[in-house]
Amino acid sequence: MRLSRYFLPVLKETPSEAQIASHRLMLRAGMIKQASAGIYSWLPLGYKVLRNVERIVHEEQQRAGHIPMLMPTLQSADLWRESGRYDAYGPEMLRIRDRHERDLLFGPTNEEMITDIFRSHVSSYKSLPMTLYHIQWKFRDEVRPRFGVMRGREFLMKDGYNFDVDYDSAIHAYNRHMVSYLRTYERMGLKAIPMRAESGPIGGDDTHEFLVLAETGESEVFYDSAITDLTFGDRDVDYDNREECAAIVKEWTTPYARTDDTHDESVFAEVPEDRQRRSRGIEVGQIFYFGTKYSEPMGATVVNDQGEHVPVHMGSHGIGVSRLLGAIIEASHDDNGIIWPEGVTPFDCGIVNLKQGDAEADSACEGLYHALRKKGLEPLYDDREERAGAKFATMDLIGLPWRITVGPRGLKNGVVELTSRRTGESEEMSPEAAVDRVAQIYSGT
Repeated sequence: MRLSRYFLPVLKETPSEAQIASHRLMLRAGMIKQASAGIYSWLPLGYKVLRNVERIVHEEQQRAGHIPMLMPTLQSADLWRESGRYDAYGPEMLRIRDRHERDLLFGPTNEEMITDIFRSHVSSYKSLPMTLYHIQWKFRDEVRPRFGVMRGREFLMKDGYNFDVDYDSAIHAYNRHMVSYLRTYERMGLKAIPMRAESGPIGGDDTHEFLVLAETGESEVFYDSAITDLTFGDRDVDYDNREECAAIVKEWTTPYARTDDTHDESVFAEVPEDRQRRSRGIEVGQIFYFGTKYSEPMGATVVNDQGEHVPVHMGSHGIGVSRLLGAIIEASHDDNGIIWPEGVTPFDCGIVNLKQGDAEADSACEGLYHALRKKGLEPLYDDREERAGAKFATMDLIGLPWRITVGPRGLKNGVVELTSRRTGESEEMSPEAAVDRVAQIYSGT
C-alpha cells in the first residue's frame, strides 16, 4: 500500500474528549471515528488491526478444537424469558419490538441462543464434548460510555460455549480455554494475567478474568509478582490431554492474582512481602463454568451411557476483540505514538522516501516495496511529497514496528537505514539485507 493512495486521516491535535492514551492515539492515528456515544466507525488502519486480532483469536480457538459459527445480533426475548434472564439482566440490554409486536433484544451475550441451537440438534453424550464459538458485534447500553473502544456500547467479541456430559469434562473445557487464551494474548504481545473474579450476570461459581496491567485499568488488582515472570512460549499442547492442560492452569493460577471483587487480604498476606503488588488492570477476556444454569431450565439434555436424560454442563468464554486494540495501545505506546507488536501490526514495515522525485531514491523504494511483498510481507510506502520530519512523525504515530528509511546520501554508499520503533535503534545495511532482516523477524509470528 502506498500512503499517497491510502485513507489515513491523522490528526495533529489531540481531541478534547479523549481521556486515555489509547483513545487519543486511535483518534489521532485515524483508526476510528465516533459515530455516536460509545459507537465507532473503524477506519482502514484500525480495521486492519482489528482483523489481525480477530485472525489470531480464530487460529487459537481452532487449534484448541473449537468450532466457529455465527449467530445473529438480534435475539428473541422468549429465549431469555425461558432462562429467567430477560428481566434480570438490567438496563444495559437494548430491548426492541418489531412491526409484528414481537419482543427482541440486541444481544449482549449468547448463552440462551446457543443452548437453543444445541438442544435442537444434539441428544446423545456421544456427540460430546463440543465447543462452539463465534466472533460477533455485541451491544450493551453503558450508562457512561467512555475511553474510546475500551468501554463502548457496540463492540466486537469472541464468545464460545462448551457442552459436556459431566463436571470433570466441563472443567477440562475450562482449562482448555485458559490455555488457549494464554497463547492468544502472548501472540498479540500482551502479558494478560488470569485472575480469580466474580461471574456477574453470566452466573456460575468458577471464573477467571484476564487482565492487562495498566494505570488506566478499570479494575484494582492484587497479585504475586512471580506471575509476571511466567511465559507460555511455543509449547506444543495436546488439548485433549486433561492432565497437561490442568498442569498449565495450575502453573498460572497458583500465584496469587485476584481482582478487587474477590481479593482476600488474609490470603494475600501469605505472599512474600517483596512480591506483593497492587495495580490496576484492563479486562480483555473472561472464562466461566456455570454447570447446568441454562441447560436445566431450557431442557438441553443428552442421554448418557446409562440411558438417562441428563442436563449438559456448560461454560462460556469471551475475548473482547475490539477492546483488545485499546489494551494493546495502553500497554505499548510512548509520547510519539503507538508501538504495535509484530503479531497485530497493520503493516509489517514502513518505507520512508526522504527525497520523493529523486530517481535513485524512488527506484530503491520501489525495489524494497516489491521485494518485501515477494517475501509475503505487507509494507506501507510513504511516497507523499512531504518533508522528512512529517513522514517520520506519521510513522511514529501509527506505530509500525519497523521502518526502512531511504535517502540519496545513504544510497551513494549502498545502504538504507532499518529502525526499530520500540527501541529507536537504527542500523545501516544494504536494501537486500534490510528485506531479509524484516522477513526473518516476521518468520516466527
